[in-house]
Amino acid sequence: MSTGWEIFIINDKDNNNRRYLNSLSLVSKQFLSVTNPFLFSLFLSFNNPFTLYDESPCCRLFNRFTNVNSLKLRGNIETFLFRISSLPLKLTSLNISYIPTNALRTFSQKITTLTSLTCCKINSFDLLLIAECFPFLEELDLSNAYACKPIYGSYLDDRIEALSLALIKLRKVNLTGVPIKDQSLSHLFNNCKYLEEVIISKCHEITREGLASAIRERLTLRSLSFSTTYNPEHGQVFTTSQFIDSLVSLKGLTSLVLHCLNISDELLYSIAREGLPLTRLDLYICNNYSYAGIFCLLSQCQRIQHLNLESAIFLNDQHVVELSSFLGDLVSINLSCCYKLTKSALVALAKNCSSLSEIKMVRIGSHVTPRMPYVDIGHYDNLVDFGVYPHLKALYLGCNSWYL
Repeated sequence: MSTGWEIFIINDKDNNNRRYLNSLSLVSKQFLSVTNPFLFSLFLSFNNPFTLYDESPCCRLFNRFTNVNSLKLRGNIETFLFRISSLPLKLTSLNISYIPTNALRTFSQKITTLTSLTCCKINSFDLLLIAECFPFLEELDLSNAYACKPIYGSYLDDRIEALSLALIKLRKVNLTGVPIKDQSLSHLFNNCKYLEEVIISKCHEITREGLASAIRERLTLRSLSFSTTYNPEHGQVFTTSQFIDSLVSLKGLTSLVLHCLNISDELLYSIAREGLPLTRLDLYICNNYSYAGIFCLLSQCQRIQHLNLESAIFLNDQHVVELSSFLGDLVSINLSCCYKLTKSALVALAKNCSSLSEIKMVRIGSHVTPRMPYVDIGHYDNLVDFGVYPHLKALYLGCNSWYL
């Protein structure tokens, strides 16, 4: 980059607000002609439901950004969906906050390239509409459905079954907050032959037997995420031999995310014995496992790229030194709230993990208090001897006792 362009781009005369810069459309039409094709996603918000907007300027955006394939819409979106249905768009991803029935039906008849849909405000009838409008979906995100009109009802199982039969190409589904039961989960796992990634959280009515049984019906799963709910039996689901046997039968599992659960060393031993090809292991605030279990797993599964052991309070500096020898492929790690760790653990990770670009070690050290302020490490001399590690791109070290 030339000196002139550096001055133009990073000059900070107004404290990083950039108000002194002219619009790029005034500065260089040629620059825009080069950059416009590189915009692939748009986020548009129509916030006031009582105001009639002229969506024409928004529609003209698609003449300017011809390669847009992802659209996120908020607010009163019905009229806008009707309008863009007449445009020759090749959208593959749509993110909306509710289902406008008539507009979405018209949209789906004109734009048939959609493979990803995100919608949080649904009822059970909307599931049938999704099945009707978008039979070629590969990704479906229904997370946070609990935040709006309930979708409880005696028809939910039937409508989940209809959805699972219609979406024959479904690979990824996020069910966070959807009040499904064991039968619905079984329909999804059994009928969606290409299902690879499932996120299940706040699904209070799923039982341990139901989850274990569903997993056995879809042995091609590559990613499983499960978080605790109000169902008390979920606290023990990952310690049962029935579930452990089901989990380790997923021979292609690359991502395992377990949040706020009681797990066991036996689960970790079993994963190690099977040599599952994990690249992501996320045990955020999980309990009842020990250093022996995590050592066994990481020593046998050495392809881990993303590791989250937040609140593994048994970990000490020597443990991290030993584990780092197995983490040659590691890209990111979270060891926040591991109170026994010190700067020595940070240095060991930076030195021994040559692919590591992000380290989170927030609230560590024996003197951490809940109200300790977040600290910018750039203002302290404590890490002056930390060294230079070009591969590191991000350090999150706030609220640590190192600065006391």
